[in-house]
Amino acid sequence: MSVETAQPDPDSPGAAKTDAFHRLRRVGHHGLRLFTITAIVGAALIAMGFFRFTDSIAELKATDTASEVDAIVALTGGYQRIDQALALLESGVGARLLISGVNPSTSGAALRRATGTKTATFACCVDIGYEALDTIGNANETAEWIRQRGYSRVLVVTNNYHMPRSLLELSQASPDVTFLAYPVTHADLKTETWLADPVALRTLFVEYAKYSLAQLRYWSGAKTSSGLRADVYGQAPVTSSLQ
Repeated sequence: MSVETAQPDPDSPGAAKTDAFHRLRRVGHHGLRLFTITAIVGAALIAMGFFRFTDSIAELKATDTASEVDAIVALTGGYQRIDQALALLESGVGARLLISGVNPSTSGAALRRATGTKTATFACCVDIGYEALDTIGNANETAEWIRQRGYSRVLVVTNNYHMPRSLLELSQASPDVTFLAYPVTHADLKTETWLADPVALRTLFVEYAKYSLAQLRYWSGAKTSSGLRADVYGQAPVTSSLQ
């Protein structure tokens, strides 16, 4: 006596559901595999780009032709940048200095006291920009200042990690002007000690992300805000004062 195992009818609803389930599972496996590979490749490319970015920052040096510039622009973000820019101005570099992106509540007198600069230096040769809200605003504020005074070679003073994006934005806002870098350095990126510093690591990665987005924005031709207080908030421009 033989016993035969019953086979499901391929035309039955149960068999169709089983086939559909298997197909769906195969698609899911392929999709998960593709997603995993894409994520790994994407992470590798981001890591490579990040370390290439930090290497380029580590190699940044102050220009050897600083004395040949028409003027200086310092992008706010710390008094060390302003101190360095003022020291350059007082040493005879450039005819004037623009400090871009100053908070409207900060007067010229407060900046002068904080930096220990002579009143005469501020009175004759320092312009304070209160309009810029971000790096794009710095570039647009600087572009207007350059147009008014007819400068063609400008020294840029900002942190080393901020320099690539600053030069990119400034060059886009003033394509006919030559910008020279004078980076302010807080940490030595030529050693690997910064990798153990979570604050430095986060700061550099955030700046790398912003720089990458800025490059993508200009490559795609996307429009963005001017980054100027008057445009964003609809306020009248703030003028500088030594009071």
